[in-house]
Amino acid sequence: MISSSIALGSITSIADILPDTSEQPANKMPVLFVGHGNPMNAITDNAFAKQWERIGRRLTPRAVLCISAHWETSGSRITAMPQPKTIHDFGGFPDELFSVQYPAPGNPELASDVVTATHQRIVQDHEWGLDHGAWSVLKRMFPMANVPVLQLSLDVRKSPLQHIELARELAYLRSKGVVIIGSGNIAHLRHAHPRCRARTPGHHHEALHESRLRRHR
Repeated sequence: MISSSIALGSITSIADILPDTSEQPANKMPVLFVGHGNPMNAITDNAFAKQWERIGRRLTPRAVLCISAHWETSGSRITAMPQPKTIHDFGGFPDELFSVQYPAPGNPELASDVVTATHQRIVQDHEWGLDHGAWSVLKRMFPMANVPVLQLSLDVRKSPLQHIELARELAYLRSKGVVIIGSGNIAHLRHAHPRCRARTPGHHHEALHESRLRRHR
């Protein structure tokens, strides 16, 4: 949450208001929402990637809990393997992107702690890994891949209120040195990328949704 004493117009980057935990440990790690956008941001030097790199330089977390919009399940699941795989869950992009690996370790002990803390409303998963909603951002924030990463799924059966209640139960992780990152977008704007535009019949609806959002922001 941004303090009311900060003028929003004076903020040029979210990195400007993050505590610099690389210099001094913070009482709590932040919660971030990142619009990960085009997967090519993982290997392209652009404004988005540069801001993610700035954010990463200010943080020294014990671990990352990432909630990606690209992992939807019935029931909430958390990756619990020692070494999550890199998932290339997209198509039509250059071979260079498919060759990217993000070998960050997992943290089974922390995953078990989360399951216990949420009274088993989250269960351990040993099959998934890190999809592009997670690794395309984390590759820029923590390029050394030396920070353990756990990914949490989105439960399609939960209501927005139930997701908020679950988030409250997970808030304790911030005091344990865990950065919580939500990665996604308000709308999935596939029409904005020429590789997807021609074969995505729903892109006109996405463009209309984007236009409405811009008018009401």
